[in-house]
Amino acid sequence: MLKSLPFILLFIAGCSHSNLDTDLLKSDIESYLSGQDGTFAVWFQHLDNPDLHFAINEDTLFHAASTMKTPVMIELFRRAEQGEFDLSDSIKVENRFYSIVDGSEFQLDLNPEGNDPFERMEDEMATIYDLNHAMITYSSNIATNLIIQLVGAEETTQTMRELGAEHIEVIRGLYDMKAFDQGLSNRTTAKDLGIIFERIAKGTAVSPEKDTMMIDVLKDQFYRDVIPARLPDDVVVANKTGFITGVIHDSGIVYLPDGQSYILIFLSKDLPENRIGTETGVAVSEMIYKSLTEE
Repeated sequence: MLKSLPFILLFIAGCSHSNLDTDLLKSDIESYLSGQDGTFAVWFQHLDNPDLHFAINEDTLFHAASTMKTPVMIELFRRAEQGEFDLSDSIKVENRFYSIVDGSEFQLDLNPEGNDPFERMEDEMATIYDLNHAMITYSSNIATNLIIQLVGAEETTQTMRELGAEHIEVIRGLYDMKAFDQGLSNRTTAKDLGIIFERIAKGTAVSPEKDTMMIDVLKDQFYRDVIPARLPDDVVVANKTGFITGVIHDSGIVYLPDGQSYILIFLSKDLPENRIGTETGVAVSEMIYKSLTEE
C-alpha cells in the first residue's frame, strides 16, 4: 500500500490546479507577444493533466538552431539502446567534417578559451557520453558534428517521424556553410519539440532508463537565461536552448516542488535584437509558472 503513496501525491499535485484556465493564460500570453517585435511560438503541456494544454503558432517552422541537438541525442541513445555501441566507448575529437552539398571538407572555428571543453581537446579521445553531455549542456558544435557523423542526420529525422514529430528536419551538422548558402538548414516547430520532450519526460522516447539519463543531462544545462531565468531556485528545469542571429529558443521540462511538471517550448525568429527574444521567453515562462502556483 505504501508503495503507491508517491503516485497518489503526484496525482493530487496534478489535480490541485485542474481549474487552471488555459484559454485565459493563452490569451494573456498572446496579448503580451503581440506587443513584442518578432515571430513567436509557444507549446505548453502539463504532464499530470493532459487537459492543461495550449499552443501558439505551434506549426510555424523555425530555424532549429541548437534545439536540433535534442533529436540528435535521442537518436544517439536509441542506437546505444540497440547495442550498436556503448555510451562509454571513445572516439577521436577531430575537427574535420564534410558538406552535405558536395562532400567537401570543412572545419569549425574553435575557441579554446570558451565554455565548450571539446574546443580545446582536438585530436584527443573522448567518450560518446561526454561528447553528448557537452553537446547538450554547453551546446558544443564540434561534439554535435561528431555525433551526427556517428548516427546520421537522415536517421535522426526518421526517428523523429516515428516518435510523432512530423516537421523536425535534421539535415546537416553545424557550420556547413555551403548547405546554409543553399537554404539547407535544420528546422523545427514548437509542436514537434513539445512531442519529443513529452516522450522523454514519460520514458517513451527510447526507454525509461535511457530517457532518465537524457533528462539528467538536460538538467545540467549551462545556458539558463530563458525558461529557468526568473523561476525560483527549487524549480528544476531540464532544457535545451538554441540561438543564432535573430533567433532565440528554449525547450524543456519544468519540475515544480509540489510535484507538478510540464513541457514548455518557446521559439522566436525575426528578432531585431536577440535580447528581445530572451526577455520575451523569460516573461512567458514566468507567466506560466505563476499561473500554476498562485492561488
